[in-house]
Amino acid sequence: MNQQCPNCKSELATDHSFCPKCGFDLRSQEKVVPSISSTKTSKGIFRNPFSFEGRIRRTEYGISLIIYLIPVTILNIYVESEPDAGFAFLLYIPLLWFLWAQGAKRCHDRGNSGWFQIIPFYIFWLIFAEGDPLDNEYGQRPK
Repeated sequence: MNQQCPNCKSELATDHSFCPKCGFDLRSQEKVVPSISSTKTSKGIFRNPFSFEGRIRRTEYGISLIIYLIPVTILNIYVESEPDAGFAFLLYIPLLWFLWAQGAKRCHDRGNSGWFQIIPFYIFWLIFAEGDPLDNEYGQRPK
């Protein structure tokens, strides 16, 4: 038998402790409200693209992959065409840092450590799988 959330009136399964839609605590009947300071820093796309902390959505991760691929492709073409382009390899460092930071935050959204991104083909799970519906140990829900 399904129950209804007293706060937002959405249908819930009987085994829920929190409403997945509004965060209402069904056990103590108290609404979970995020603090004002944490909501200001957690919202917005590309707030801290080089930070390994927090969570990001699939959209931001997909855009990050595109942003990474464009300069890397241009850099690869330049390095292959120019024999004395040894210094160009230094430009890969911030690009890789950006990619790994965004990947770690996407892993956090799934409730996993950032090290999960080194698993082969896990990138597809990061692109297509939904994140945790509620806050987790890595931060607030980015949606």
